Amino acid sequence: MLKRILHHFAARVLTAGLSFAVVWLTARYLGAAGRGQVSLFYTDMSGLVLLAGLVGGSSLIYLVPRRNVWHLLPPAYGWALVVSGAGAGAVGLLRPVSLEYVLHLAAVTLVQILLSVNLFLLLGRKRELDYNVLTTVQAALLAGALALAFAAAHWLSIDAYYYANYLANGLPWLISTALLLRLPDAWASRRARRRVVTRELLRHSRGAHFSNLLTFANYRFGYYAVAYLVGNKTLGILSVGVALAEAIWLIPRSTALIQYVALVNAADKHGQTHAALRSSRLTLLATAGAVLVLAAVPTAWLAAVFGPEFGAAHGVILALAPGILLNGAGMQASTYFSSMARYGVNNRAALLGLAVTVPACLLLVPRLGMVGAALGMSASYTASASYLLYHYRCAIGAGWLDLLPDWKDLTPRMDEE
Repeated sequence: MLKRILHHFAARVLTAGLSFAVVWLTARYLGAAGRGQVSLFYTDMSGLVLLAGLVGGSSLIYLVPRRNVWHLLPPAYGWALVVSGAGAGAVGLLRPVSLEYVLHLAAVTLVQILLSVNLFLLLGRKRELDYNVLTTVQAALLAGALALAFAAAHWLSIDAYYYANYLANGLPWLISTALLLRLPDAWASRRARRRVVTRELLRHSRGAHFSNLLTFANYRFGYYAVAYLVGNKTLGILSVGVALAEAIWLIPRSTALIQYVALVNAADKHGQTHAALRSSRLTLLATAGAVLVLAAVPTAWLAAVFGPEFGAAHGVILALAPGILLNGAGMQASTYFSSMARYGVNNRAALLGLAVTVPACLLLVPRLGMVGAALGMSASYTASASYLLYHYRCAIGAGWLDLLPDWKDLTPRMDEE
């Protein structure tokens, strides 16, 4: 499993680097206000993609090892059409945005959801190389298209971001569809069986994905608070600080995703859980090192890289640092409960985080601006992660010290593959 984690982590590092390039390009060429517009669009899209997970999402990984791909794909695609259209329309009614914004939001979201469905199905069948290559291609296409639009064509508009997303999501979706067609699953089967699998997908997705929606609210409520109470320019600076801090999560997310796939497919789940503890401890150690390095980056460097307006993102990074570290540990626990279909623990943890972040942001943003939003987010992460780690420790019968790394974890073991 460690080898698989390292391979996946390498792909995630490359993807994170390309995502960083997107943040840099939009900040450097569009300025703080333009970066704020991009952040709001991406946040709206991400929320709708998560809503689409109520019929699909990570539950596809859970079900596809034992179910026919072509039973799972139609309900997931059908729900994607509903969410992208109705969700974008709802955004247009709730916020003062243009019709062009609504149409782009619906179209980009649809292609993004369809690609996500295909990637989850491939990953659930242990096609991890395909998954890693396609996610990397997606990030590379987005960064490359923006670089051409901004630097070569001097197209300094958020419209360039919209069209770059069509390319970045559309081409990998076509490739992933071709890969699914090559799977050995029978194309035609009984209609009654399709209905049974659809109901199973609905049942698992509701439980598994509710916590994801709540977690998204925890992560991004501060964005909307800053946008409404302060303005897009401040939101642009906040988004750069958050993007840099959350890039650290590629470490725990890589570990968590591979562990999830391993636990879902494991015959001996108890043995697999304890085998994963060491990689979780190493993940925590690596996350702590990354947080310390990022916190030490001088303000002047941020201003030099992103532009003079973005030096203030250093305060955001410092405010987020404790929550980023603790939430990285919480991701390992959340993965365990998801793989065991114990969604209630994750849901309660996410609700606790939301109960913290909403009042914290509403109280702190008017007083401290973007730093207040970062403090509210960090408090939310800390509350959720603490709840998850407590129940994780109880579930696997481990002590608190068993969750912490020690020098023995750095020593290679002969029995590891």
